[in-house]
Amino acid sequence: MASSALAVRRTAVTIAMLLLPTAGGAQTAPHTPWGDPDLQGLWNHGTATPLERPERYGERTLLDEAEVAEVNAAQTSAEGVGARRVVWWERSLSDGRTAMIVDPPDGRIPWSEAGRAALDARSPDGFDNPEERNLPGRCISYGIPRLGGPYSQNIHIAQAPDQLILFFEMVHEYRVVWLDGRPRLPDEIRLWLGDSRGRFEGDTLVVETTNFHPDQEFQRLSMENVTLTERFTRTGDDAIRYAVTFEDPSLWSRPWTAEIRMPRTEGPMFEFACHEGNVGMTAILEIARWEEEQAAGR
Repeated sequence: MASSALAVRRTAVTIAMLLLPTAGGAQTAPHTPWGDPDLQGLWNHGTATPLERPERYGERTLLDEAEVAEVNAAQTSAEGVGARRVVWWERSLSDGRTAMIVDPPDGRIPWSEAGRAALDARSPDGFDNPEERNLPGRCISYGIPRLGGPYSQNIHIAQAPDQLILFFEMVHEYRVVWLDGRPRLPDEIRLWLGDSRGRFEGDTLVVETTNFHPDQEFQRLSMENVTLTERFTRTGDDAIRYAVTFEDPSLWSRPWTAEIRMPRTEGPMFEFACHEGNVGMTAILEIARWEEEQAAGR
């Protein structure tokens, strides 16, 4: 028991060093020539930490060293036919926490009764025609926020005095965050990645996003009425602390927040030629047509 407690304490110290700003003000965030905190560069949002805390961990927020090693080892397991984790997926590692969700304290999404009912009523993804496939499968949009992911986890951030651009490696998308105080788009104009407005609070960029397209999804539920509040904070030269708060009373009983560390990466940032290489769609449709022929006795 003593060794286990020591392992947890060591892990806690490691997490504090990773996620918290440098103590004592000895190190400040770099700034642009015009004075804003400098968030520019290539960053990686990959992690093996789950969004929600698995029930087996109870109220624990941290893994011990053995559990971290077990999670990390699983990222390179062959995992059956195709060995996707070894060959095709990026090998993200655990940050030692049991969940990305930091609020509520139980590390779980606070579904409302209506949200839970909608979640349970979700129909499975269709495979008979392109229109039934999800947006990433159709190379339309991967959505936001970007929390982990199996591959293509890089984000390139560029800044100007009046705007900040986030270019995502996954599904070739980019966001424009306006910093000049312009009014929001009217409610009837809906965008795949929403309408983003940002402001700096000290060394933190705060971005509020609304006006999501009704077909944009989070956990296969519409984001039409979702408000996202994101916070980007440099924690030194090599990382950004990223926190995102979700709000939609029709889905969740209260706002909830997830947090990850995005380390700087040298890249490269690969082209995401989604449509050009989308053999999955071709194979899915071929099998659907074959199943129809089998059912018709042909």
